[in-house]
Amino acid sequence: MAAREIVSGVFAVGAIDWDRRLFDELIPLPNGTTYNSYLVRGSEKTALIDTVDPTKTSELIANLESLGVDKIDYLIASHAEQDHSGSIPAVLEKFADAKVVTNQKCRDLLAALLHLPEERFIVIDDGGTLDLGGKTLEFIIAPWVHWPETMLTYLVEDRVLFPCDLFGSHYATSSLYVPDECAVYEAAKRYYAEIMMPFRASIRGHLEKLATREIEIIAPSHGPVHRRPAFIIDAYRDWTGDAVKNMVVLPYVSMHGSTQAMVDHLLDALINRGIPVQPFNLTKTDTGDLAKALVDAATIVIGAPTVIFGPHPQVVYAAYLANLLRPKTRYATVIGSYGWGGKTVDTIKGMLDRLKVEVLEPVYIRGYPTAEDFAALDRLADEIERKHREAGLIST
Repeated sequence: MAAREIVSGVFAVGAIDWDRRLFDELIPLPNGTTYNSYLVRGSEKTALIDTVDPTKTSELIANLESLGVDKIDYLIASHAEQDHSGSIPAVLEKFADAKVVTNQKCRDLLAALLHLPEERFIVIDDGGTLDLGGKTLEFIIAPWVHWPETMLTYLVEDRVLFPCDLFGSHYATSSLYVPDECAVYEAAKRYYAEIMMPFRASIRGHLEKLATREIEIIAPSHGPVHRRPAFIIDAYRDWTGDAVKNMVVLPYVSMHGSTQAMVDHLLDALINRGIPVQPFNLTKTDTGDLAKALVDAATIVIGAPTVIFGPHPQVVYAAYLANLLRPKTRYATVIGSYGWGGKTVDTIKGMLDRLKVEVLEPVYIRGYPTAEDFAALDRLADEIERKHREAGLIST
């Protein structure tokens, strides 16, 4: 990605990774990603805000050279994770006078991850500033966005926020700015679900802090730059709020057709009661899509056959993921079938201990569902409808 100017003296110098399809050996990236780094030139000093993944170091250096950068005074480290910090050693080697500016927790992590020498650091506190000459960088320490050491940087004179991972998206595009708000909204929601959702309470507090600042541009560490900050800030207020939607998420696996028949029946029963439902066959599902669906859903129904004495391993993974991401879901239950026995329902309930949900009566049967079992699924659909109505999610 060629270096491009955002406002006078501020340049995007990062890299596009069109082909990356997995992040942290865990998160699918259907749209690739970008590693954003920003150069800020004042009349006296020059600062580089974050670097890029080490696989793209040469592109970062080439972009700096294309701008004729012969000196960097400060390298702002917002976050120690290597997709942001991995090229710091190369930048420090090329620019021998550069100092790494960060907070104490990030300094400690960078020292552990990259073995950077102590004398290369300048440690700042929340609210600290750097004067570059006509351009002032203000630092906002924002723990648990999404690591405990993350900080944001605000360029006071130009009203540009560099929020690191906050407000980002894994979305590779040649456009410097958001090219399509609908597409970026979906990518950003997926990104929030996969990375930020467990920390939504912390993020709400950081949103309140940011409300006191005038922000005209948001330049995140992944994805395109926002020239309409309200678009992404309002989305985050919605996602991190407590309101849920009249929706059921139904991740499931079926081994021999019994659970599939139960899922199909419950799908129809919910639809007939005016409740949107998103099924996810876990043998085919992109887990990022499942995570995104969990952001708003009022209810999770897990469809699980028993394997030997417990739930199918892919159901275990889905339950673990939901418990880890801690969505604002209000209700949960289990449906499925078994052959000779096991403790599938109890195991799944135990795996959802971090969710603040009301557990509805499961429908767990032996063998293929009978008419009586289908009637039990209808009663479950009635109960979900009643809960959603009581919560004000279905208009009368």
